[in-house]
This record gives sequence, C-alpha cells and structure tokens, in this order.
Amino acid sequence: MTDEVPRRSLKVTDPRALRAYAHPLRMRLIGLLRGEGPMTATQAAARLDDNVPNCSFHLRQLAKYGFAERVPGADGRERPWRATTQYTSWDDDSDDPAMREATDQINSVMVALYLQRAQDYLAIRADEPAEWRAAAGFGDALLHVTAAELGEITGQIDALLARYDERIADPAKRPPGSRPVTFVQMALPRGGVPPHETSRDES
Repeated sequence: MTDEVPRRSLKVTDPRALRAYAHPLRMRLIGLLRGEGPMTATQAAARLDDNVPNCSFHLRQLAKYGFAERVPGADGRERPWRATTQYTSWDDDSDDPAMREATDQINSVMVALYLQRAQDYLAIRADEPAEWRAAAGFGDALLHVTAAELGEITGQIDALLARYDERIADPAKRPPGSRPVTFVQMALPRGGVPPHETSRDES
C-alpha cells in the first residue's frame, strides 16, 4: 500500500497506460473511487449499475497501470480498491504518434462521459432546489488570446479549483450543504492557425 492519502496527481507519459485508462467504465470507476473513497468491486458495481466480474476485471487493469490499488478491508474478506491519485494528467503536445493517438482516444472518451453527465443532470434539473439551479448550468465565452495567454488562464483555473482539493479526501472539511459537483473545463481553439505562426513553424 502507498501513502495513506493518495498523491494529488499522476502524469501519464506511457501511451499504453493512457490507452488502458481510456475506457468509459474504467474512468467511471476511478471517478467513483476518488469521489467516494475506497470500495470493493461489489460496491462499485452496485453504484455504477454494472456486474461484479466486469468491475473486478477493469479494476485489475487499472491497478496494472498504476491508477488503482488494493487497501486492507475492515473484515479481512474482500479487499477494497482505491484510486492512487486525485487527478490524472497527460501532455496533449507530444510529438510521439503513439502518444497523440492515445490522447485523442482518451479525450474522445472524456467528451462522451461529460455529455452523458450533462444529459443526466438535465433529466433531474427540474427537481433541483432553486439555489442549485442558479449556481449550476452551462456557459461559454469567446476569447481572443495567444497560446501563452490561454495556458495562463488554464493555470489560474487549476489553481482556483485546487483550493478545494482537501475536501476530496477529508469529509470533515466539507462545509454543511456541500455536495459533489463535476466542473468540466474545455478550451477549444477555433479556426485555423494564424498565418504568422504557420510561417514561423515552417522556417
């Protein structure tokens, strides 16, 4: 077993590990372990409306590549699983074709998962309290920025969200009335690459 509190982040540099992670159920399993803490394959299957053998198989695959690990159980029988880190990251700017293919694959899976979560929220939105309907929702903004400025914006958002990291592992630090919220972040450049950048890259 590793440290009692999982590391904050795991940066994946092996395309094989990234492809192994790029599976809808595996990503849901890791999200579940990060959000609710250690649990057995049986408990995970019940929460995800899946079957135990399937969840067990995918948890073992996640462990093989360092995303999950076993921890001691309370009764010494089925040992729970936990996520090894709070976050997983990777570089989208690799020149390695295998890594580019792997990042495209995992990003595609993530978009599909985000869309499903948004649709799930819309299905129950009418039953949400007014204060939560007002605080949550969808939005977008069009910016005209350089790549460096976009990186700076992303870094500022990451730093803001990191202020709430300690509440993930320690329920005692969650204020009354708090609940899990999925915060989706996308920065999607539009149009082609500006001409001056194209000519500079080709020189």
